[in-house]
Amino acid sequence: MPFSSLFVRIERLSFQCRSIRSVRTSALPGGSVTSRWLIIADDLTGAADCAIAFAKHGLESVVAWDQHREAGAVPVLSVDAGTRSLSPERAAKLQVDVLASHYRPGLRLYKKIDSTLRGQPAAELAALLAYVPAYVNGRPRIAIVAPAFPLAGRVTVNGSIIVQGVPLEQTPLWARDHTYTSANLVEVLSSAGLSAEVLSLATIAQGAEAVSEKFACARHRGLAAVVCDARTEADLAVAAEASHAMADEIIFVGSAGLAAELAKVENCATTPALLSPHPDRKSVLVVVGSLAEASRLQARTLVQSGLVRHVVIAPSTLFDGPCTQAWQERSKQLAQCLAAKEDVLLELELTSNPDLACGTKLAASLAEFVAGAGSFGAVIATGGDTVYALLSKLGVHSIRLIDEVEPGMPLGQTVGAVCIPVVTKAGAFGDAHSLRRSLERLRC
Repeated sequence: MPFSSLFVRIERLSFQCRSIRSVRTSALPGGSVTSRWLIIADDLTGAADCAIAFAKHGLESVVAWDQHREAGAVPVLSVDAGTRSLSPERAAKLQVDVLASHYRPGLRLYKKIDSTLRGQPAAELAALLAYVPAYVNGRPRIAIVAPAFPLAGRVTVNGSIIVQGVPLEQTPLWARDHTYTSANLVEVLSSAGLSAEVLSLATIAQGAEAVSEKFACARHRGLAAVVCDARTEADLAVAAEASHAMADEIIFVGSAGLAAELAKVENCATTPALLSPHPDRKSVLVVVGSLAEASRLQARTLVQSGLVRHVVIAPSTLFDGPCTQAWQERSKQLAQCLAAKEDVLLELELTSNPDLACGTKLAASLAEFVAGAGSFGAVIATGGDTVYALLSKLGVHSIRLIDEVEPGMPLGQTVGAVCIPVVTKAGAFGDAHSLRRSLERLRC
């Protein structure tokens, strides 16, 4: 038998033994688990929709920001580093700052990336791999990259991302917001100096044992990353099962899809009885600040349902500030709805040529507008910048996750100056009725 093949077999057996030890040492009486996870995301909605997978499987999960404040020691901490709109260099530094703040031996690492490759995932991953001080058998960690989220219509084939059956490069999402020349993950990772290869769907179909051998071989050869193709949750489950035995030697890289499968492997308990927060009889405020077509369709559907009052505010009004007549008129309209305890949809008007560079400033102005209009009993918000700005303005610094309205739409309780139910959603997630279902979930 060639030495390289023998090495791979020995390494795979070693991984299996570590997996058995992990089960024995982490499973305590009552089913509790000692392993801890740190999820590092580049925006708030991503941090939440990734961590909710663990909460649904019985692991207490908190999403934090505000200088990475931690709300106590929890099994799963998901931190929004706020790097989505930054340069590669600045984004990489802030991601490492998060890791440095929370790293300790035995911590399992999950690098949450956008399933449509927005932001700077390659530069961020390269920096995290370079920082991690844990070396096993003289070799650094390897990245297992699987950004597919089949429940949201995002899959990976031949290392490239497909959205709702269309190559990512041909979608409005890519046209509006991208920083790479292609959506092929090997090319994307190569742009940051990371060597990678693809595990095809045919290899994934061979099962966890075969995939585990491929991971071991790639690590032995010194690759920085392995990209896993996936069309279905079952494909992601194979990647999760194959890699879990070496979880302490990996940086997992993906969206909510891979996180969900890792959570199943991590904790085999049935879904716990989750709390069901309800707002008081104050209004539920739905805020749509995302430009994504999906969120705009959801807003129209919600308005047509007659369940909400509709308030629209133009970006120019927000930029002009609270001293203007237009701001004051819209503020009065929103305040009257909230005072009457009506549920409200506040929608940022979509202009013909939106300036994405002003997104953070616009979100901050929208948050200021909301904060000055009155109080509400719960909030549903779309778009990471919008959620972050709004909750921070309200004095919230973290969210304790509770449940999931539907894939990619977690429900939690805010922690900070106010304690209210909150549903967060990435702008492009969901179907036409997602916002309506979220409102009904809070009102049930």
